[in-house]
Amino acid sequence: MNKALFSMVMGALFLLSAVTVKAENKVIAAGKLVKMDYTLTVDGKVVDTSAGKQPLQYIQGQHQIIPGLERQLEGMKVGDQKKIIVLAVEGYGMPNKNFIVEAPKTNLAKGIVLEKGIVLQTQTQDGQVHAGKVVEIKDKTMMIDFNHPLAGKDLVFDVKIVDVGNAPTAAAEMPKK
Repeated sequence: MNKALFSMVMGALFLLSAVTVKAENKVIAAGKLVKMDYTLTVDGKVVDTSAGKQPLQYIQGQHQIIPGLERQLEGMKVGDQKKIIVLAVEGYGMPNKNFIVEAPKTNLAKGIVLEKGIVLQTQTQDGQVHAGKVVEIKDKTMMIDFNHPLAGKDLVFDVKIVDVGNAPTAAAEMPKK
């Protein structure tokens, strides 16, 4: 093989390996910053979407999204599209009867009209805020369900991977949503 042909072949091989390395960086893996478009459907109804908004972004492996979705996104590449079904146990879990609590009506802030189905926010002594849905009204108390509204529901995500890159090294570098 002459020297010019050898140089051309080696240059092409170098370019191929550079493209391969670059493509490998665009695969969803632990520690990667992922941007994706999605539509979430539950019981045949769209309940959330990124359409018309910025793509959802998260860092793979940091438990920033529900476990079943994160697990099924692993290995996808930029441009990939997929319908992902997340069973309730890997999404928001199953409803827990211990998350339905009885509270005195006297705990309500003034001006709140109590009716079945309204969502109330409560704050624990350590400052955590929780939302609960009034599911029953009794004489002096009310029953509030603090389960996630999607607990017990299978989730259907239509996703498209928009970008995969290196995650920021510090929280301050995390891009804004």
